[in-house]
Amino acid sequence: MNLLAFNLPIVVLLPFFGAILVAWSSKLNRLAAAWASGGIALLSLAFLVPSMPQVFGGETLIQSWSWVDSIGLQFAFRLDGLALLFALLILVIGLLVIFYARYYLASKDCMGRFFAYLLMFMGSMLGIVLSENLIQLVIFWELTSITSFLLISYWQQRKDARQGARMALAITGAGGLALLGGVLLLGHVVGSYQLSDVLLAGDTVRSHPLYLPILVLILLGVFTKSAQFPFHFWLPHAMAAPTPVSAYLHSATMVKAGIFLLARFFPVLSGTEEWSWLVGGAGMITLLIGAYTAFFKNDLKGLLAYSTISHLGLITLLFGFGTQLAAVAAIFHIINHATFKASLFMVAGIIDHETGTRDMRKLNGLIKYMPHTAALAIIASAAMAGVPLLNGFLSKEMFFEQAVHASHISSFAWMIPVLVTIGGILSVAYSLRFIHDVFFNGEPVDLPKTPHEPPRFMKIPVDLLVIVCLAVGIFPAYTVAPLLNVAVVGTLQTAAPAYSLAIWHGFTYALMMSAIALSLGVGVYFMRHRFFAFYERYIQHIDARRYFNIGLQRLFSAAIHVRAKFDKGSLQNASAWIIFASLIFGGYGFLSQSSPLLGTREMLPVDAVTLIVAIGLMLASLLTIVFHRKRLLVLVVIGVVGLVISVGFIKFSAPDLALTQLSVEVVTIVLLLLALYYLPQKTPREIGKIRLWRDGLLAVFSGIGVTLLTLSVLTRDYDTIAQYFLENSLPGGGGTNVVNVILVDFRGFDTLGEIVVLALAGLGVFAMLQGMKLTAPKHDEKGRIWNTDKHPLIMQTLTRLLLPMMLLVAVFIFLRGHNLPGGGFIAGLIASIALIVQYLANGIEWTGNRIKVDMHWSIGVGLLIAISTGLVAMGIGYPFLTSTFTHLHWPVVGEFEVASAIAFDLGVFLVVVGATVMSLVQLGRLSYASHHPDQAPLQDATTSEVK
Repeated sequence: MNLLAFNLPIVVLLPFFGAILVAWSSKLNRLAAAWASGGIALLSLAFLVPSMPQVFGGETLIQSWSWVDSIGLQFAFRLDGLALLFALLILVIGLLVIFYARYYLASKDCMGRFFAYLLMFMGSMLGIVLSENLIQLVIFWELTSITSFLLISYWQQRKDARQGARMALAITGAGGLALLGGVLLLGHVVGSYQLSDVLLAGDTVRSHPLYLPILVLILLGVFTKSAQFPFHFWLPHAMAAPTPVSAYLHSATMVKAGIFLLARFFPVLSGTEEWSWLVGGAGMITLLIGAYTAFFKNDLKGLLAYSTISHLGLITLLFGFGTQLAAVAAIFHIINHATFKASLFMVAGIIDHETGTRDMRKLNGLIKYMPHTAALAIIASAAMAGVPLLNGFLSKEMFFEQAVHASHISSFAWMIPVLVTIGGILSVAYSLRFIHDVFFNGEPVDLPKTPHEPPRFMKIPVDLLVIVCLAVGIFPAYTVAPLLNVAVVGTLQTAAPAYSLAIWHGFTYALMMSAIALSLGVGVYFMRHRFFAFYERYIQHIDARRYFNIGLQRLFSAAIHVRAKFDKGSLQNASAWIIFASLIFGGYGFLSQSSPLLGTREMLPVDAVTLIVAIGLMLASLLTIVFHRKRLLVLVVIGVVGLVISVGFIKFSAPDLALTQLSVEVVTIVLLLLALYYLPQKTPREIGKIRLWRDGLLAVFSGIGVTLLTLSVLTRDYDTIAQYFLENSLPGGGGTNVVNVILVDFRGFDTLGEIVVLALAGLGVFAMLQGMKLTAPKHDEKGRIWNTDKHPLIMQTLTRLLLPMMLLVAVFIFLRGHNLPGGGFIAGLIASIALIVQYLANGIEWTGNRIKVDMHWSIGVGLLIAISTGLVAMGIGYPFLTSTFTHLHWPVVGEFEVASAIAFDLGVFLVVVGATVMSLVQLGRLSYASHHPDQAPLQDATTSEVK
């Protein structure tokens, strides 16, 4: 088997599966999680490396599997130069961060949780940059928001970590929703969600009336994720995360996700005035605000956070220029920024780790105590400032050159070089402040710890990154040029324009701007006290987070006000509003139509049996209303309603639905009986005649409305999709039971979603009831003592004899389901009833000691089997969950059909059994515990836990 044929999904998915291993490995010893996560990241990189020669050779690798072909969805991955660049940044810097974090985290920090979160985030980022399908890209995009939330809030005991994580999730999550809208519109315009098709349709997209909505929605996703104005304020508050998280998320990965999207859609969306104004304008404002604010921050990570915002604005501004050379400069600065900013964050973490503070007002003269760390910080800060012979200088020169070129666009464009030079001045000033205030400028002031160098290996990641800054700055043609060239080709989707990475280009406007930035930046720093006084007096009180929190609080207040008006904490009141609104809109629909209410189609005759059954249904419904206060009695009447509906299904040739309805009725009755055991036998009497009249009128009018709507539909001819399924059930799905073929084949994806929901519901019920203690009633409302014979002998004997037969019926119903009424869902309910009856008749302790099945495993294995059937189909080149069938001939048995859908149905069966039995047994255990308060905890095989 050729692993290179599907190495890209392995690269993406390996960190997700590895996170499980890492979380488990932490139980072995404290450092096992770090070594395991490093090995998994290295393994992902190893799977990526074999494809690199093809990308450097000019190829674009696409590995695709069918998912839902009917709507154009594929499980597809793409590796071109741009994707390769970002994948290398994610994996290589991720490896360095893992190595660094192993020394950074304290002994009290949970290593398994940290590295599991980090690997899940790594996989999410790899999914973004390697996705060929846009819907798939959006899914991974949202996963980065969720996993970054977990990482930012890693120190859950800290309020600032929780607040920063919530802010980041709210803003980036909202942006992700906008991005989804933009991607859906883009796919609609292009006619495909495949990136290969979208990248070729730039002219079509730009000329389409939906171009501006597409652009705005996608840019909302970009700006929120990459902290661009006006969404820039969430990034500094995410600095409450551990420093390894900051070094990874906020220099090389998460905030670069939006930048990646700008580069990815550059050939499709750029080249218009709207693009230049929106992208360039946001980039310019972010560049200046970030640089200005960074200069005044006293916290090391705060300074680096705002400098990150500024450099992200610089890259965004370059893409906003819209030229190919500007895109080259943007890609180059992405590489350089990732290296020097990751190293600076690690230096900040080292300083915090070894001194106990990040406050630059206390951190002075550290070069005497930490000379190695000081040298690394000075080189990385100089690279950030754009000092010659370092990588930042080269990309900043290209940036200044593009700013000069953009000054000729319009009469006001002369301001662009001026503004970017101001940004460069501030960049030099805050870089110099990072160096001078921390490592020089006198002696330390009241440090919590005596400063010293960190462990030798903790500096290795910083050493490597700083070496890259030097090597790229001195020998760009031999270090970064090949990778930059393929990344530019992947971005532009055409040959790269002519550009030079030479250190010296002669005396140019760009060189002059660099000289001005360096000299004036030094001057601004030495005049910092005047600027600080101005900032503290006029600017410091302006806090975007404050306005965000005010807006959020007002939104919550409005929601609470609306809820108070309509909800009032009553389910009846909320239901009344819903029914009332339905009546209003439904009545408007009836009255506004010009055609007659009823059609001309002839009604079917009513036979006597149908009439009797219908009258029985109406009587049972009325009795439910009359006796609704007597809970046990009304439960019996509701059971009659369910039975009559089952008979109706049989009448209209739906035996599968009848079997399902009967099985669900039994399970529901058991569930309600277990719940009613703890409730009063009678429902409290309704208070107020107004409410009774309101509910009565709503019931009458809604009944009339539903009747009229039903008659309006049934008295007209209408087309049905039933004929398609009737004609294709046997030739397409290999089964004569159309209902089952629909469930496991034609609409298998829906069924998979339903059993996932069922599994989550079962696990939720289990978790909710776990550890709950309720006092069981010992007598009824009239004082009569409950029967103490909880498990009658006759019932015990009968149920034990019936168990094999009931399970045999479940197996029979399961095996015949593809061709005759039955299937996995019905069989699962029957098997659940068989097991639940044993618990009811013989007790939890007796049954649990004999049925050694963990229902958690039943749910998990069932989901795994169901999903695996879809993945197997994809593995052999068919859409997800595609089934097949054949006929076999065995001696004695003869010819019979075998369908792959039976495996999917088995997964359904196991999930239904697991979720149903686990939920009902957990509810029944409350009764057991209330009657045995002094007994030792009960061991139950259904959960493999002590209860």
